[in-house]
Amino acid sequence: MALLAQRLALPTRDEAHALGQTPGRLVWVREVTLFCDNRPVVFAHSVLPRFPRGPLTRGLMHLGRCPLGALLFSHPGFLRGRLAAQRLDRRHALFPRAIDALQLREKPPAILWSRRSGFSFKTQTLLVTEIFSPEILRIRF
Repeated sequence: MALLAQRLALPTRDEAHALGQTPGRLVWVREVTLFCDNRPVVFAHSVLPRFPRGPLTRGLMHLGRCPLGALLFSHPGFLRGRLAAQRLDRRHALFPRAIDALQLREKPPAILWSRRSGFSFKTQTLLVTEIFSPEILRIRF
């Protein structure tokens, strides 16, 4: 895993809607690339509203280079929401960041597949979007 960024930023329009946030409000954003056989195969983009603050905020701030799953799956109080799949093309705000993170700039595909789900703990909800490289289909298990 490579930590690309963890910062305050504006959510995409669809993220703000999914989180019930007013567009234009800053949220915590964490972006990582996940690797398999030394190849980037997943760009993960996680969004956490700044308010209300709580255990998710504290956990996210202390993750550093540890995977988010270490936080999400370490406590039985986390609830995972429904999983949604979506095709992304160059019009989607996350598409160019995914292309860069997945090292697809030389031959960018027309679409990328993604999945998204929310994780809640007490009064907080974290939205996780995973965008998959077409290279993932070439990995032998």
